[in-house]
Amino acid sequence: MARFGSRPAQALGIPIPTLRKMAKEIGRNQALAVALWASGIHEARILASMLAEPQLVSAELMDEWINDFDTWDVCDQVCGNLFDRTPYAYLKAKEWCQREKEFVRRAGFVLMAELAVHDKQAQDEAFLQFFPLIKHYAGDARNFVKKAVNWALRQIGKRNNHLRAVALECAYEIQDMDSKTARWVAKDALKELQAKEITD
Repeated sequence: MARFGSRPAQALGIPIPTLRKMAKEIGRNQALAVALWASGIHEARILASMLAEPQLVSAELMDEWINDFDTWDVCDQVCGNLFDRTPYAYLKAKEWCQREKEFVRRAGFVLMAELAVHDKQAQDEAFLQFFPLIKHYAGDARNFVKKAVNWALRQIGKRNNHLRAVALECAYEIQDMDSKTARWVAKDALKELQAKEITD
């Protein structure tokens, strides 16, 4: 785990496929999810994100949990398994990405990426609001933030050709910024976005 940049305080070493199998067997259970989270154990918190019921997750609970994020994988699993399915997902993506704490800011951009993948019914307008934030924070040199900014830009751009065009424009603007980190974000995103048009 350390080799991949994940250094949780308490870890058991249970792989994700095993956690997914457990979650399938247990089923959604909000009370159990809250209790698992409170344990502070790395894998228990990932399992909690698979068991929690999105409609029962409050905005306050989301804020509590993100302040406990101490690794990128818990951040990504919670955002992709649970938070992007709550009614507060778009609001929290905008709010969290503007906070300074590394894994909170990462969570904001990961939410953008996960929403782009999972919210099939969303209109383009829901994602257009994210581009100014992506551009603004493209210069954040922290590894876990810059990768999430890049991920958000790429995933939004892959939704359809309209968003791809806007994402390309955003990437070109980021490329012109006086920041080595921003140029990396743009270069990596352009490599994927320029590859081919999307077949709607």
